[in-house]
Formats: sequence, C-alpha cells, structure tokens
Amino acid sequence: MFSFQEVVWILEWWGSFFLVGIVFAPLTFLIFKNFWDRGFLFSKVLGIGIISYIILVVNSLHLLPFGVFSLAIILWICLIGNIFILKKHRIDKLKPFAKIFLFEEFLFFAGIVFWSYIRAHEPSINGLEKFMDFGFVNSILRTTWQPAVDMWFPPLPINYYYFGHLVTAVMTEISFVPSSVSYNLMIATLFSFTLTLSFSLGTNILSKVVSLRKAFIGGLLTGLIVALAGNLHTIYAFFASYNTDAPVPFWNLQFLFSTFPNSYWYPNATRFIPFTIHEFPIYSFVVSDLHGHVIDIPFVLLTIALLYALLIQRHGTPRRENSSKKIEISNGSWKIENSKKYQFLISNFYYHFLISINQFLFNRTSNFEFRILLLALLLAIMYMTNAWDGLIYMALAGFVFVYIRKPKLIIPLFFLFVLFTLPFSLNFKPFAQGIGMVCPPKFLENIGQIGPLLFEKDHCQRSTWWQLLTLYGFFYFFVLSFIIFIRRQKKKFKVEVSDVFIFLLILLSSILIITPELIYLKDIYPAHYRANTMFKLVYQSFIMLSISSGYIIVRLAVSFKPKGFKVFNIYPVRRYWSNGVYYVYLLLAILFLILVFVYPYFAIKSYYGDLRKFIGLDGIAYMKDRLPDDYKAIMWLNQNIEGRPVIVEAQGDSYTDYARISANTGLPTVLGWTVHEWLWRGTYDIPAPRIEEVRLIYESNDLDETKKILKKHNIKYVYLGNLEREKYNNINEAKFEKLGDVVFEVGQTKIYKLN
Repeated sequence: MFSFQEVVWILEWWGSFFLVGIVFAPLTFLIFKNFWDRGFLFSKVLGIGIISYIILVVNSLHLLPFGVFSLAIILWICLIGNIFILKKHRIDKLKPFAKIFLFEEFLFFAGIVFWSYIRAHEPSINGLEKFMDFGFVNSILRTTWQPAVDMWFPPLPINYYYFGHLVTAVMTEISFVPSSVSYNLMIATLFSFTLTLSFSLGTNILSKVVSLRKAFIGGLLTGLIVALAGNLHTIYAFFASYNTDAPVPFWNLQFLFSTFPNSYWYPNATRFIPFTIHEFPIYSFVVSDLHGHVIDIPFVLLTIALLYALLIQRHGTPRRENSSKKIEISNGSWKIENSKKYQFLISNFYYHFLISINQFLFNRTSNFEFRILLLALLLAIMYMTNAWDGLIYMALAGFVFVYIRKPKLIIPLFFLFVLFTLPFSLNFKPFAQGIGMVCPPKFLENIGQIGPLLFEKDHCQRSTWWQLLTLYGFFYFFVLSFIIFIRRQKKKFKVEVSDVFIFLLILLSSILIITPELIYLKDIYPAHYRANTMFKLVYQSFIMLSISSGYIIVRLAVSFKPKGFKVFNIYPVRRYWSNGVYYVYLLLAILFLILVFVYPYFAIKSYYGDLRKFIGLDGIAYMKDRLPDDYKAIMWLNQNIEGRPVIVEAQGDSYTDYARISANTGLPTVLGWTVHEWLWRGTYDIPAPRIEEVRLIYESNDLDETKKILKKHNIKYVYLGNLEREKYNNINEAKFEKLGDVVFEVGQTKIYKLN
C-alpha cells in the first residue's frame, strides 16, 4: 500500500486542486447558475486553466518569473476577483447544495486515489512517449521566462502543444510534489476529472428531462462510459486470433469460448483499422502518456458544459432587434445606444468584448456575453493543449449559435480565440504540410497540389463498414434506437432542449468519424498518413458519443413503454410481440454494455501485471535497479543544477532510453529523439546535422573541432554514461579532462563541467 510520504503527496495534490476550486467557485456558480450542482466540479478546471493562462501571459511579457511565488500572487488576485463577483452578483445561498458538493468532492478524491493505486503497480515514466511528456514538464519547471526551451533542441522553444504540460507544471509548483510523482498523480487526476465531470455533465443534461434521482443514475452511467468504456472490439476475445495487419470480421473466425479471453491484446482495439490510430480515454489512462489529447479532456468537458449552459439560457429567446450599438461610459458602466455608423467604425471583436465586460460587471441578471468571452478562452486553451480540439469545439459552438439564432457570434468568438492564442502562437510553427484527399481521382493525382490541397498517388486507405461498426457500433446502436423511438412516438414525445444538444453532439461526432475517410492532414509519416487525423478527430467523437449514449439509455429507459408498440408506424401488434421486441432490445443493450466495460479488465490486467506488485508513485524509481548510475546522476543534477544549462548526452531513436538525462531533468541537450524533432521542425534537414555533431563531441580527436561544437551549442556539461559508451565506441575521454572538471562520478558514469 501507499507509504506515509505517498499519502502526504496525494493529500497535498488533491488539496491544491481543492484550493483552486474554492477560489474559483463564485465565478463557476455564476456561469452555471442553472445547473443542478452549480457546476461545482468545473471550478477546479476553470481555475487551473485561468491560472495557467495568466502565468503564460505575464511570464511571456517578463512581468513575473515562473515559480510558486508568482503563482501565489496570481491565485491571490483571482481570489480577490472572485470575492468581488460574490459581492457584486446575487448568488443564492449555498447551504442546500452542501451535500451535493461534499459528494462530488468525495467522488473526485476517490477517483484520484483509485487510479493512483492502479498506477502504483507500474508507475515508470518510461516507454512509449513518456520521456517526451516528462521532459516538457521538467523543462517548464526550469523555465524563468516563457517560452520554455525544447529540451531536445536548444535554444529553440518547444514547438508542440504544451499548454497541458504547463498546467501540470503549475500544479506541481503549487502542490510542492516532486515532478516524478506529480506526473502519475496528474494521470490519476485526469482519470478522476473524466469520471466526475462526465457525471456532473450527464446529470445536469438529464435533469432537464427526467427526475433528479434518475438523472443522478444516468450521470453515474455517463461518467463510467466516458472514463472506462472501450469499444466492441472486445468481442474478438471469444474468437481465434487474427493477423493484426489484415483484420477480418469476427464472424469469419473460429469461436473459442472455452479459451476465453483467447490471449486478447488490448492495444488492438486502438489499431484495428490498419495504418491508423483510434484511441479512447481508458486506453490513454492505462498506458499513461501525459499527452495533450489526455490533458485536454477536462477542458473539453468544461467547454461542452459551457455550451450547454449557453443553449439552455438562450433557448427560445427571440432575435434581438437594433443590433447596431454605440457604447459610452457613464457613471461607472457602459451605456448602449443605437448607431450604425459606430458599429461600422469598430470591429465586431471590440463590440462584443465591451458588451461582455458590461454584462458581467454591471448586469446582475445576465452573463451571456461574458460566457462567450470565457468560451473563446477555453477554445484557445484547447488549441494550445491539443490543436484539433480548439477547432472541433469551435464547430460545436457554431452549431449551438445557429440553433439559438445567433450565428454572427462566431465572428467575435473567432477573433477572441485568435487573441487569446497569441502568447502561444507567436512562438509556434504548425508542422502540418497540407490537406490531402483520400483516394483522389487520377486527373487530380496528375496535378498533385492546388494550394494547400494535396492529391497524392497511392493514398487510398479507407475503413470498411464492419471495422467502423466494431469501433462505433455500441454508440450508434443507441443513437438509432433513439431516432426510431422518437419517430414512432412523435405524437407523444416532446423534444426538449437537452435532446437538441445531444443531437448536436451526435451530428458533430458523425462528421468527425467520416472526415478521415475523405481527407487527412499531411505529416511526416508516409504509410500512416491519416493516422493522426483519425486519432485526434475520433478521440473527441468517442467522448461526445459516450455522453450521448449515457443520456439516451436513461431517456429511453424512462420513456419506453412496450404496450401499444407499433411496427414501422403501420399497425399495432399484439402485446407479446411488443414485449418480445422490448426484451430483445434490452438484452442487446446489456450485452453491448458488458462488451465495452470488459475492456478495462483486459487492459489493466495486462499493463499492470494483474495488480500483483505494488511499487509506489515515484515514476523514476525503476531506474534504481535498471539504470542505477543514471538514476544517481539524475538525482544529483536535479538537486545541484539551477536554471537550464545545456548538457550533452547520447542522441538516439524515438521510444528508446536515449535522451533519458534531458527528459528526467529538463536540462536541454543538443539533440534528443530525432524523429520527434523532425516532426516538430517540419523537415529532417534541421535536426540531422546535430547527429554528427554529437558524435564528434564524444569521438573527435581534434580538440579545436570539439571546442567549436561545444561553443556553438553553448554546452556547459558533458554526460558520459553507459549508453554513451555503448553508442560511441571511440570515445576520447581524455580530452574532457582538458576541457573541464569531473563534478559527479559513480561507477563508469561521469559528468564534466566545462571550463
């Protein structure tokens, strides 16, 4: 079980999120004033997002250095602002909500403890892309002024969507938990957020159409589906194995129930369509890469909740007349008068910006315009965390605006979004190389390219219907059931605003699933050219369809009455036929739920070794046995080296132990994982020269040549460990004695500080 120190770390970590949530509770209660729970859990996400964004801005402007002192100042200012909100706006007394808040806080804490326990059976920050994620966090922690330096390609800044790693670094500073532990606690927290925020969102959407008790049950089901469900690929556990490079429908395989689960390999559910990736949250939590698409889940759920709040606030309201306004300042607030000329002179951006501040500060009954401002900030945060998500949920916002008859709001929303992303985008260069067409006609293949549109030969990968059915059949079983039910019960069924919102989620999800079958965003991977496009789009489809399925299951369970059932709306059938259809449907629904919920069993059992060996939460403890000398050196560097001086270590391929010093310390090295830098910099020609330069640093017998390279990259330390000795057979160690002094030595591992 957890040691005393680990219990303290968990409490410190949870306490930091609790503190942030309490500080931002007034703002959250105001935004979600129509929610059953007042959006209590969303206050934590809102808080960490705003605090992290503020430190990004002031840090980029060199107003406050990155660190716990600056974060304390920002948190204090935010507290004052929220106290002002509490006093300025009439917020209902919160005593009736105490039990709700207590339950949700307990659920959030329990989620952290539960997944921390899972992670403690294999906490290693090693394998897949964990070095990359851990390196980003550590590099940010060593940063005084933004942008953070790319630890694998100094002095250039990180050219990746790193805002989520900044959030992790912020919470690491606030909680005083070591980064090797906070990495795993952040994974656990993301799991807990996914579970609890989905519960809150599902309950609030359902509470508009069913009783609170049933909505509560539906919320729990929604949280479980979003956080724990897999897809119908688990049906292959009952059949003979197949060639993963050429999958076949399960009905073409031999049924082997006697050998269940037939050596089922859980990653196959995320690589079922060859040359693609189609992950979902529970897989991400199991493998525990701290990627942007995972860190972004809380902001995604907050954005969905905010859009739903906008929808229920504005649903059915008439279109405003005299939209041309003039804004004047009088007696401490802005007055609005008609003036077409003034609206012509100022952009829609400034118009809506001033309106939003006016509504929020001086109008106690409406904060619609402020929510638009907040929505733009959340879209920017999602873009900086995982770029696709910002664009996806801007599309969802567009759907909502069209429905509430305010499509023009997308213009100020977009301009605000661009404004909020500036601190990030000014130092970021997108690495997409164009938009490709899947299976282009031959005449377009001969053209090759028209502007950003690409028509590449031999680029005709498409998914089969049975592959899509395996991946998304669970969701669309309930979607189609809901559509059929509404059609048959259209005279009795009243479509509520919650139904509309769910259909908007389904519509957008369906578009995202279809899109990779038509186009892809080109990157550096030739055979897997649509992998990232599918990955980023359908990940969000899975989340939105999970929310929709939880809603539909409860909506149908409450509304579906087998008596008087009609087939194809033509003639009534006998009651036993009606009941028969009902029970067959119920049996299928239960079967599908079992298939998707059995996935965590396979995944956790495999990755965490049946939970037999409890290790702890320290993500670099594995190095004590596997790489003991490196572990001691890393600990020494973290304890004794301030700032971010450049240290040279062996360069190596992605997904290996190379770049382990830079990843575990945040100290920049000359070159880390080459293919990753190739992707981030857009061309192999940029990182390639450094491969030879690193080799010459270790092997060259020319002292002047070595000095020249060391000076070029401003190298302060040289690391010489087992990997360096293995890779560079002709190491000239004697020259390092001339160039500097040994400041650390254990076994065959040495660190030289250059003169």
